[in-house]
Formats: sequence, C-alpha cells, structure tokens
Amino acid sequence: MRVVIAEDEVLMRQGLRRLLETTGIEVTAEAGDVEGLLAAVDRTRPDAVVTDIKMPPTLTDEGIRAAITIRAQHPGTAILVLSHYVDSGYAMRLMATHEESMGYLLKERVSDLAILVDALHRLVDGESVVDPTIVSRLMHRTHGQAVDRLSTREREILALMAEGYSNRRIGERLFLSPRTVEAHVGHIFTKLDLAGGGAEDRRVLAVLAHLRSLRTEVIPPSPDPG
Repeated sequence: MRVVIAEDEVLMRQGLRRLLETTGIEVTAEAGDVEGLLAAVDRTRPDAVVTDIKMPPTLTDEGIRAAITIRAQHPGTAILVLSHYVDSGYAMRLMATHEESMGYLLKERVSDLAILVDALHRLVDGESVVDPTIVSRLMHRTHGQAVDRLSTREREILALMAEGYSNRRIGERLFLSPRTVEAHVGHIFTKLDLAGGGAEDRRVLAVLAHLRSLRTEVIPPSPDPG
C-alpha cells in the first residue's frame, strides 16, 4: 500500500510515517499544508491519504475540504481523516461526499497501530470507517427515536454498520453466519424505514443520515488540538 501523510505538526507527521513503515506500508510523500497535500497526491498517486482535519492557513476544516477535492480528482484514492474532535458533523460532512473509501478517526486511535492499519486496509478495499466514539454518541442521541424499535442484536449490528463494516466483517466479529447477518440487516432497514433502494446504497450513509436527525454536538478539543 502507498500512502501520503498530511499533518502540520512535524513530530506527529514523522511519527505516523515511522509507524506505518514498520508494517510495510510505503509513505510516498509528506505534506504540512493543503497545497502540499494536493501536489503530493497528483505527483505520487497513492492508494490512500492520511490527513489531519486542521491544517494551515486557517486551521479549521482544511482536511475535510482537501479530502473532497482529492476524491473528485482521484476517485480511486482512499481518505482517512484524523481529528481530536468528537464531532459527528465533521464525519457526516465527509461521508456525505462518498460512501466508500472514506474514513474519520480520532487521533487517539493512532496510538494503536493495529487499528490504524486495519482502517487503511478497509478503506483501500472500498469500505468506510467512522470512529466508534462518534457512532456511540449518535446512537445515544437516538433515544426515543426509531432506533429504539431495534433488538439488542440489531443495535449491535447497526453500530458496526455505521462504523463501516461489511456484512462479512460483522459476521466475523459477532460469530454469525452471513445469512443471519443479512437477515438482521434487512430487519434494521425495515424498522428504520430504509427499505427502498439497493442494500449497499442504504448502508452507512442511510443509517448515519437517519441517526443524524438529532442535533449534533461539538465536543471541545483537547488543550493541544491538531
């Protein structure tokens, strides 16, 4: 796998590079701002991009905007956005552009190399990744909504769907057969009034769009946000 890293903090950027290279992932370029990121992607055509959500010049949402631009110009490039923010709004904005190969993780996940590498492989394989903390908060805010119609098992599967897991991966995690997972997913779509359209079209974006019906909340960043 070939990856470009975009992060304005040099130590963080170099640390990510060293971590990824220990797993055999090739880092084709590094960038400290959006202009450098876009140039690096044009030049090296990586399989995936790992980018901070906030970069110069405004340190707001450059990573999100860069991700959208990259996917428009290079549709085959997977994107993983990292952030200190537990903000479902940012995640929804990212996922609204493309359902497949888009991911949003909290930076604290980077300390677990296995999670980071697994996320990159899932994205390159065409899955989506949403941080479990964000999914949990969205699920919590649906109290009293349609999601309460779901059984405990269906809620568990819905959470994994919202994180971007495929039916096969859900079955592996929960030790369920493919047919059992498919049946649960069908029941989830029906109970959430998402019965129309193709199964893949209804997965992550449809579920997250439904959960987003309640107002999202921005959690203040840590003292040293990135």
